[in-house]
Formats: sequence, structure tokens, C-alpha cells
Amino acid sequence: MKQWGSALFPLSLLLALTGLTFWLRYATELPEVRRDGKNRHDPDYIVSDGVLRKLDQTGRLQYTLKASDIRHYPDDDSTDMFKPNLVYLYPKSPTVTLLAERGHANKDGQQIDLYDNVRITRAATATDAAMTGFTPELTVLPDDEKAFTKSQVLITQGKSWVKGVGMKVDTRAQTYVLESQASAVLESRYTKKKNP
Repeated sequence: MKQWGSALFPLSLLLALTGLTFWLRYATELPEVRRDGKNRHDPDYIVSDGVLRKLDQTGRLQYTLKASDIRHYPDDDSTDMFKPNLVYLYPKSPTVTLLAERGHANKDGQQIDLYDNVRITRAATATDAAMTGFTPELTVLPDDEKAFTKSQVLITQGKSWVKGVGMKVDTRAQTYVLESQASAVLESRYTKKKNP
């Protein structure tokens, strides 16, 4: 019995060391590095002065999206744009234009985030002056013809202005709803014009 007891201790120690050796090997082994470029956030193509045109089901031009520089990234299938210019064209309503310094489109292009000096302009009509909105950032859903922001907004039209925080835009219905802290100065159409 004494022989087994004295042999068991070195055997246990040897098994423990063998197990520890295997554990250390797998614990310190580095994962294999992929060399296909999918982990890098580098553009796979760059387009200068690009234009995208979207047609509706009847073939009518719905909107155009231009940018001075377009960069597509394969790792997340996103797109960055510089000087994006989105123009909605309506047969019976004024054209609506959205401009910014920078833009970012998600994987499927269903959402475009505009940043830095964002402007929304509704063209003038025979009865109304052009209307322009200013905000630091705007999220656009181009196919839904809607946009929104949680930032400060200033909208001007002629000598009238309105400002607030947060806005929802429906370009087809041509509605602009401020969400909070709205204040305005509105020029009446019926104010008599003074002759100089």
C-alpha cells in the first residue's frame, strides 16, 4: 500500500503539469488574423461628383442625391458623403432641397444622417417666398420623404422667422412641425406696404 501512495503523488503532479501545459498553450495562442480587409474601415471605392437618381413606379424622377465625394466602406456597407445635396421633385408642389457639409448613409441607404450647416429649402411659388430651415443635423428617410431632428431649428421665409428645438418634416405634404420651445415673428400678408 505504501508503494502506491508514494507513486500516486508524482503521477498526480505530472498529470496536473500536463493539464496546465495544455491550458497555457490555448490561453496564450493568438487568434488567426484575417487578411481579407473586412476588419478595416477603408473605402473600397470613391466617387467624385456622383449623382443618384430615384424613380417612382411610374418612371417619374422622385429625387436626386448629389455629392462632391462619395466613399463606400465594405466592413459595414455604409457610405460617407461630402457636400450632399438631396432634391425632391414634385409635379404640383415646390421643389425641396436638403444640403449639408457631410452625410452618412446606413447599410441599405434607407437612412441618411446630414451634419454641419444643414439647410432645408422649399422653392418659392407664385404666392409665397422661398422658405429655408437651418439646423446642425438632420436624419432623412429618403424613400419615405420624411426627415427629423432633435436639435435647434431656425426657419425663415421673407421677413418671417420661427425657431424651436426638434422638428419633423414631411417633404411630400410640405409640413414642418417644431416639437418644443417654439417662438416666431410672422409678417402679415395683409400689412399695408408703405411707399418710400
